[in-house]
Amino acid sequence: MKLPSLNFGDLTARLPIIQGGMGVGISLSGLASAVANEGGVGVIATSMIGMRDPQRARDPEGADRRGLIEEIRKARAKMTDGLLGVNIMCALTNYGDMVRTSIREKVDLIISGAGLPLDLPGYLREMSDEMKEEVRTKLVPIVSSGRAASILCRKWAGKFGYLPDGFVVEGPKAGGHLGFKAEQIEDPEYQLEKILAEVVEAVAPYREKHEKPIPVIAAGGVYTGEDIARFLEMGASGVQMGTRFVATKECDADEAFKQAYVNARQEDVTIIKSPVGMPGRALKNTFLDAVTAGLKHPKKCVHKCLHSCAEDKSPYCIAQALVNAYKGKLKNGFAFCGANAYLVDKIITVKELMATLSEEAERKYQEVGQKLQETKEEAERRIKEVLNK
Repeated sequence: MKLPSLNFGDLTARLPIIQGGMGVGISLSGLASAVANEGGVGVIATSMIGMRDPQRARDPEGADRRGLIEEIRKARAKMTDGLLGVNIMCALTNYGDMVRTSIREKVDLIISGAGLPLDLPGYLREMSDEMKEEVRTKLVPIVSSGRAASILCRKWAGKFGYLPDGFVVEGPKAGGHLGFKAEQIEDPEYQLEKILAEVVEAVAPYREKHEKPIPVIAAGGVYTGEDIARFLEMGASGVQMGTRFVATKECDADEAFKQAYVNARQEDVTIIKSPVGMPGRALKNTFLDAVTAGLKHPKKCVHKCLHSCAEDKSPYCIAQALVNAYKGKLKNGFAFCGANAYLVDKIITVKELMATLSEEAERKYQEVGQKLQETKEEAERRIKEVLNK
C-alpha cells in the first residue's frame, strides 16, 4: 500500500509528511526546499530569521522581514515539488508582520502555535484587500488538546466565517518549547496517542457541518515510518517531524549542531525550564550545566523577540543561546531536540530519509493489510462452515 497524499483544500503534498519548523536558523530555505522536493511539506521557521542581518540590532523587525522574504524566495527557486510552509509562533513580538509578509510572498501554509492564533484568519481578509486578489495561503494552527481545537473552530467560524485548513496536534515528546506543564509531560493522559484521538473527535462536527475537510497532523515523537503508519491508522491525515530532519545534510544548522544529535545518549535528552516560562526539551551540555549551577547571569537583551520572556529574571538570553547553537558555538548555547534525538546515529540526505520513511511506512501498511486479509478469509471460512452444517 502506498502512503496517502496530504491535502489542504486545493493544495496537495504527495507524501503526508510535514517537516517541523525549527526556529533560530535550523529550518530555513535549504532544508524546507529539500523536503518539498521529495514530496513533503517543507517549513521555514520565522523565529529570529533575520539574525544574520547586520542591521538587526537597530531594526530587528525589518531584519526579520527581509530575512523571511529572502528565505521564502530562495526556497521557491529550488523547489520542483511539494508545498512550502512557514512556522510563526504566536508569542513573537513581530507576529503580525511575519504573517503579513508570508501571505504577501504567497506561501502555501502558515503553521502557528505557542499560543492560540485566535485572530489569524483576519490577516487573510486584510491581505486580500491589500493585494487585490484571492489569498491561497492555508492556515494550520498547532494545538495540544481537543478543547483548544474546538475553541479555534468555534471562534474562527463565528468571527471570520472560516475554519482551520488543518491542525497540527503536538504531543509532549516534541522538541523545543512544550505546550504542557512539567508534570504533564510523562502523564499518559497527555500523550500524543490520547490527544490525537481527542482532536480528531473535536474536529469531526465542524467537518460535517461546514463540509470542509480538516486534516489532523500528528506531531511530537514521530520518528520512524512505522510511527507514521501507526498514527495514520489512528485517524491522522499526516505527521510532522522535526528531529529526524536535523541530522540531514540539507539542514541549515552548523555541522556541530547536527553532530550533537549524532553523539547524544538517551540520558542527554532533558527537560529544561526556559526563560520564556515554559518547559523545553534539549540536549544536556556544559552551557546548561552552568545554568543549573547558577553560573549564568542575566545580560541585557537586544533581541526582544518573545512577549513571554521574563528578561529581568532570566539567567541567560535564550535567543542568543540558540543563535550560538545554530552557529555551532555550543559552549555558549544549547540544542533543542525531540525525545528520540538519541536514536540519531548518522547524517544523511533528505532524499535518503524520505525514502526510508516511506518504505518503512508502506511495509507496515502491507503487514496490516495482510493481517486484515487473513482475518477476512478466516471469517469467511467460519461462515461457510456454519452454513454447511
